[in-house]
Amino acid sequence: MVVPRRSRPTNPAEEGPLRAALLALLAVTVARLAWLRVGGLDLYPDEAQYWLWSLTPDWGYFSKPPLVAWIIRATTAMLGDDEAAIRVAAPLLHFGTALVIYQIARRLYDPRIAAWSAVAYGTMPGISISSLIISTDVPLLFCWAVALYGFVRAREKNGARWWLLVGVAAGIGLLAKYAMAYFLISALLFLAVLKDERRHLKGFFAATALALAIYSPNFFWNLSHGFVSYRHTEANAGFQGIAFHAGALGEFVGSQFGVFGPVYFATLLVILVLLRRVLADRRAQLLAVFALPTLAMMIVVSALSRAHPNWSAPTYVSSTILVTAFLLERGRQKLVTGSVIFNVVAAVLLIGARDIAAEVGWTIPGKYEPMHRLRGWAALGRSVQTFMTEHPGEKLLSDNREVLAALIYYVRPHPFDAVKWNTGHGVHDQFDLTADAKDHRGESFIYVGPRQSLGELPDYFAEVGAIGHVSIALGGGTLRQFLVVELKDFKGY
Repeated sequence: MVVPRRSRPTNPAEEGPLRAALLALLAVTVARLAWLRVGGLDLYPDEAQYWLWSLTPDWGYFSKPPLVAWIIRATTAMLGDDEAAIRVAAPLLHFGTALVIYQIARRLYDPRIAAWSAVAYGTMPGISISSLIISTDVPLLFCWAVALYGFVRAREKNGARWWLLVGVAAGIGLLAKYAMAYFLISALLFLAVLKDERRHLKGFFAATALALAIYSPNFFWNLSHGFVSYRHTEANAGFQGIAFHAGALGEFVGSQFGVFGPVYFATLLVILVLLRRVLADRRAQLLAVFALPTLAMMIVVSALSRAHPNWSAPTYVSSTILVTAFLLERGRQKLVTGSVIFNVVAAVLLIGARDIAAEVGWTIPGKYEPMHRLRGWAALGRSVQTFMTEHPGEKLLSDNREVLAALIYYVRPHPFDAVKWNTGHGVHDQFDLTADAKDHRGESFIYVGPRQSLGELPDYFAEVGAIGHVSIALGGGTLRQFLVVELKDFKGY
């Protein structure tokens, strides 16, 4: 068994890697914060809905636990409600996660591997994109890293008090995203399978109990709301019988080269091939168990149903250290350095693709522009705002969650009394829980949605008023089109 190194830097030469990593990560973080301010990216509808949730803090919401909404509430209370204020926690938390990764790798290996692990995480393509939006993955990854650091420390001599950190971080992580449960499963697997680690099971079970206690308010919120979050998580996986989807599997595995970076993901695949040899080292065993089972699970899900590229995100906290150590211990410094440089350049090209193309006189068709899903929502809001100004006293209505969330944010004044069209009476999102049109008989609305025609809408209203269409140009001839129509005197459904 290889014992983790626990010495601390004792001379300036050993402190150098930490300073270099800090400077690199600070530079990247400052650049991301600046881009949030000047980049001109609209809120994605999910972000707009998280912001809306933040206005009414609760222990749970339809599709997610509450932590992301609480974070937005904190940042907007200090900085206002613009896009940058809503997103500012993302680059800051990723910076914090990189620093925790440094500490984990420093505890297991040495300052050089620790520094490159932190920089590799901070410049990972998936992290570059994630730093520009606020999502549940952001606090999840931070909590995962903190819990992993606590786990490493708790196994050391006289380290029992560190189980407290494991429990607190895991509990808060569960309030960020239910995927934090994979951490607890991985930890149990590591401690149960390795005979000489079983002595730590008592501390782990205590940490798990603490984590569940911290998480429990969300459980009871779900209990009082028909377990909607759990049902949504199950439905999101999309299982509909056992069937093999080769295309979805290939798409998911291919996407991981983009999330983790081509060099690092390719190296992770090499580690899988050499697994028995690599896992002769206890440090590698620990890092692998917090990465490979989760990745394998997502690969299976992608083959049987579908899996979004970010579902594997927790894998890369420990994988970053595992791959960095694997490469540096084999003298592959150029691969590590080259990967970091490539990832930074690729991120700049992806995020700035439209502006870079414009500088050379090119126009990228909207659907091929990497950030196109974060464009056009403010323009839609301005168009709908004009329409609603012309029809005072009428409420916003949509049958599309994304449209409704984006418009509540971008129409001014914010139409907080907006309602959701839901003739099916199912609960598909938070709006179906709190803003169903069925409670608004006799009222008049401005409907906005991606429909091409009125369909069944006139059947439910006494009168159909003005009808219009809004087309939002995304570049290169690509349009996002919406129907806008006045509907008077709702008869109910």
